[in-house]
Amino acid sequence: MPIFQHATFVTSVNQLRDLPPTVMEIAFAGRSNAGKSSAINTLANRNRLAYVSKQPGRTQLINFFSLGNDAYLVDLPGYGYAKVPEAMRIHWQQLLSSYLSQRPALRGMVLVMDARHPLTPLDRQMLDWFCVTGKPVHVLLTKSDKLSRNDAMETLAMVRKELQHWGNASAQLFSSLKTQGVEEAEAVIAGWLQPFENHIPDPVAEP
Repeated sequence: MPIFQHATFVTSVNQLRDLPPTVMEIAFAGRSNAGKSSAINTLANRNRLAYVSKQPGRTQLINFFSLGNDAYLVDLPGYGYAKVPEAMRIHWQQLLSSYLSQRPALRGMVLVMDARHPLTPLDRQMLDWFCVTGKPVHVLLTKSDKLSRNDAMETLAMVRKELQHWGNASAQLFSSLKTQGVEEAEAVIAGWLQPFENHIPDPVAEP
């Protein structure tokens, strides 16, 4: 069964202190307008699980979606939109860097990049923040349908080569419009959750 099929919205937070207690999380991050919300909706086979806007920078909160079995999808604020007020940009930067580097429940990060403009300086910053943890990151090169097959494969090879700098990182082509790359992405993420699928909470000690 697809791991995102029964995803349901739980809560949104704007401060680290408001993060809910969880067992395991998969974070989705990406530059504004890279196609992150569309990718989440495609993986979940829903039209409106994650909000899709033609206006970049619309996702301004950390959104939690339950996947069942103590697992959560965490949709992080899009980054890099120039019209965001400076104070908000600084807040997002502090929020994202702290969450990615310090969140114990985080099992891996899916980093969404537009296949036509991969590995921007801000994408590299996200990789720097997260990869110090040693946890895996998987890059979805979205909108790959907008490239020719040869250009898409060359881009994928280039990104995979550069990701070697960060260690535990992989990449694939993805298209929400063509619904391509879904099974590959699910297989990678399911692998991150596999050791925890049968998690049984510790018994509560008697007082």
